[in-house]
Amino acid sequence: MGKIITMGEIMLRLSTPGQSRFVQTDTFDINYGGGEANVAVSCAHYGHEAYFVSKLPKHEIGQAAVNALRRYGVHTDFIARGGQRVGIYYLETGASMRPSKVIYDRAGSSIAEASPADFDFDAIMEGADWFHWSGITPAISDASAECLRQACIAAKKHGVTISCDLNFRKKLWTSEKAQSIMKPLMQYVDVCIGNEEDAELCLGFKPDADVEGGNTEAEGYKGIFKGMMDTFGFKYVISTLRESISATHNGWKAMIYDGKEFYVSKHYDIDPIIDRVGGGDSFSGGIIHGLLTMKTQGEALEFAVAASALKHTIPGDAAVADEVAQFFERRVADRPHGGNHDHAERLTGHMQPAVAHLGAAERFVIHVVEVDAVAVDRLPGGKGGFDSLVAVPGHHRLDGIEDRHVGDVVSLRQDIA
Repeated sequence: MGKIITMGEIMLRLSTPGQSRFVQTDTFDINYGGGEANVAVSCAHYGHEAYFVSKLPKHEIGQAAVNALRRYGVHTDFIARGGQRVGIYYLETGASMRPSKVIYDRAGSSIAEASPADFDFDAIMEGADWFHWSGITPAISDASAECLRQACIAAKKHGVTISCDLNFRKKLWTSEKAQSIMKPLMQYVDVCIGNEEDAELCLGFKPDADVEGGNTEAEGYKGIFKGMMDTFGFKYVISTLRESISATHNGWKAMIYDGKEFYVSKHYDIDPIIDRVGGGDSFSGGIIHGLLTMKTQGEALEFAVAASALKHTIPGDAAVADEVAQFFERRVADRPHGGNHDHAERLTGHMQPAVAHLGAAERFVIHVVEVDAVAVDRLPGGKGGFDSLVAVPGHHRLDGIEDRHVGDVVSLRQDIA
């Protein structure tokens, strides 16, 4: 496993219990989290040697934040101590058509007033494999942006791979300010992560797709991925695509481009969402782990999307999902064949291994799903009804059967002809 460094602000999160409003509650639930801190927790959870770089006060609340990171196996050796306060954010969790609401109280936090002299970046980056930061860190203050720039210079000096989650926050800065800071920082970045809004507001790239209207087709992103790579020299450009059906129901997928291959992940229908805060951070942690340990960018992306989808089911900022590996690797077992039989089973999110029928054709009746198959003739059928597929004698495989309609039972009826 690798040595991974992340740098940013960890905050005290005060959230209303359940879905109650700020004006209703008499109590708050306490968590500690922040973009890069959440990524460090994810990486530590996958077995990496994860270090978080920041600055926190010496008092008990600062120590509580340090302890929260240590609890999940994150190294805190590079957290400077000093300053007056820990940043705070208040969270009101939405429901149905009511969106979530966040109120920040982070001005004057220790990391916002930190200087490069607080950190020995050469020592921090020594022996590191990966350095991750997000657009939140330079948005906190000009002083924090300069600390980050010095960290990037040191990381490059030591040959460390650098990833950036663009992560635009309109409550922290304007698009004009963001571009003036972020564009110069891109010269250090190897892996750029963001969504369509981040790319436009931080870097000035707009996809040829109507995302707000629900169009998240990959074709609309290929042009800006190539443009971003040509402009900034990224090794990978990665985007997450969220379809917001309601506060508790989202669609989720991602895509990655390495300059040669453009890969789109499977689509997840997340319903109900328990807590979407940190969903993007869990994706970043997953993609770092995937690119460090897996053979292909496709595998890395699928792992990251699975990790992020699972995070939406976990309360709090950090992704502590032990099920990611099983969720990612889960496959449908070989099915019995031969004779006259039929059976139905749930296949959402699974892949069927290749099977062979050399002496008989096989008919599949698919209810409300889209199927890509090898050596399969597609018979007339309509979306929302029944699609019939006939696998002719020979080898064939069904890939990526997934439910795209909430509440539908996805079933496969298999008859040997």
